[in-house]
Amino acid sequence: MLDDIHIWSEGRRASEEEILLCHTREHVDRVRDTKEPTWLDADTLCSETSYDAALLAAGTAVEAALRGAFALVRPPGHHALPHRAMGFCLFDNVAIAARAAQREPGIDRIAIVDFDVHHGNGTQAIFWDDDSVLYVSLHQYPFYPGSGGPDEQRETTLNIPLSAGSGDEEYLHAFEDAVAPAVRRFEPDLVLVSAGFDAHADDPLAFMEISADGFRELARGCASLAPRTAAVLEGGYNLDTLPTLVDAALDGFTS
Repeated sequence: MLDDIHIWSEGRRASEEEILLCHTREHVDRVRDTKEPTWLDADTLCSETSYDAALLAAGTAVEAALRGAFALVRPPGHHALPHRAMGFCLFDNVAIAARAAQREPGIDRIAIVDFDVHHGNGTQAIFWDDDSVLYVSLHQYPFYPGSGGPDEQRETTLNIPLSAGSGDEEYLHAFEDAVAPAVRRFEPDLVLVSAGFDAHADDPLAFMEISADGFRELARGCASLAPRTAAVLEGGYNLDTLPTLVDAALDGFTS
């Protein structure tokens, strides 16, 4: 993927202090102390190298938030709950980035827009009682992880469930009709995007129909909502199409 991206730099490891902004000590210790391949849940394998990988993902997300960049990281993060791993996710990268960014002068209110095909239950849980962070999710429903239904809302949590088979028209209509007005009303200092590409028509893990142009327009819309925007890679499991989709989103963010 990096062969197609001309301006990039390496990320960094998150500090343990940064991880603890969103996760419990017990969860961090469990990931750090894993010495052999271990299933933390039915989908999430952890090995002796996973802690370092997860620190790199989270730290790079923090740097992206501060620089206005796109963190191309794995493992993804938005299913990770404060106290446990879930759905391929060890630590919640975008949530850690948000908490770290709020320590910087001039960044108080943050909106997280999540267009991964799955609901970001971990990110929602972390910020459910925090009115300084607006969480907005567009996702297939009903679908894994089972959360994010039409009645699961609060003043700073907006879930927009979409039916299987939805494509560019449905996503962009929902963005203009619901996402953009909610984010503008919130008046964030920074928009962070949980940029998942598993809602693409050729992704093997879901049943949505977004095109590369659709992701470009979603990214363009996100970039219009605040004076600062950054993004963190979430899902996207077709390695043949993922570079093209990331490139389309980068075009949208920068245009």
